[in-house]
Amino acid sequence: MPMKEPKRILFISQEICPYLAEETPIRLLNRQLPEYFQGHGYETRTFMPKFGDINERRNQLHEVIRLSGMNLIIEESDHPLLIKVASIQSARIQIYFIDNDDLFHRRKGVADEKGIEYSDNDDRVIFYARGVIETVKKLRWTPDIIVCSGWMSALAPLYLKKAFNDEPFFANSKIVLMLDDNEYVKAFPTKFSDKLRIVGINNTDVRSLAGFPVGYEELMRLAVDYSDAVVYAMPKVNQRVANYAETKGIPILTYEETENLNDACKRQWDFYQTLLDTKTTEDA
Repeated sequence: MPMKEPKRILFISQEICPYLAEETPIRLLNRQLPEYFQGHGYETRTFMPKFGDINERRNQLHEVIRLSGMNLIIEESDHPLLIKVASIQSARIQIYFIDNDDLFHRRKGVADEKGIEYSDNDDRVIFYARGVIETVKKLRWTPDIIVCSGWMSALAPLYLKKAFNDEPFFANSKIVLMLDDNEYVKAFPTKFSDKLRIVGINNTDVRSLAGFPVGYEELMRLAVDYSDAVVYAMPKVNQRVANYAETKGIPILTYEETENLNDACKRQWDFYQTLLDTKTTEDA
């Protein structure tokens, strides 16, 4: 009798310990989840942006030449996609980094040393989501579940459901949006809805963003629209976004105080099993 293939889960995260100095709860959770799922028989792939304050030498990042080299066009500007990888040896997991000299490599996280958010964070959000999807395609790796954590991953559900909906790698994937307490302040420019469009995405798909600056709530509501489930990963999430998610009729895992990260991971594990059971029923 042939062995059953393991389930696969893709984590598209904004920030992960230990690559960023401060150990915030969401960074620790994003670090622990892949290890937990891998320890329970899943295959995992984990991505984050290669922010400029990530020390490549100390963290032993190296470029994956066979995955790099594609150019992503944003508003008629070419941005070379660089893929780097590092291992968390204690957890036996790899982290893939989306990099570009102009958008990520030479800059810190989402704000400069004075705490001022970068004016091209809108381009960075577009580049990150598209970069992850194109890399997973190159890996020829089909995830059963895709977890989007942080607002920098918020365009992935739209791209996956509209622009890449006919790709066999993603056709049956369940998309989970993890809400946390990390919001951006400086709204994206009015033309953001035009910038993000690629083949497969039309005016109707992004009409909720068209014609005005796009703040955190507008971006995350769009992410909810194209997600199959939502997780409240922190005690405090944006209540207006949460209220919107609750009107959509999709599964929601609310936050509960837990003793440790392992308990939080187990709750997500249990939640994802119900999504996979639903998928099996739908596919039958």
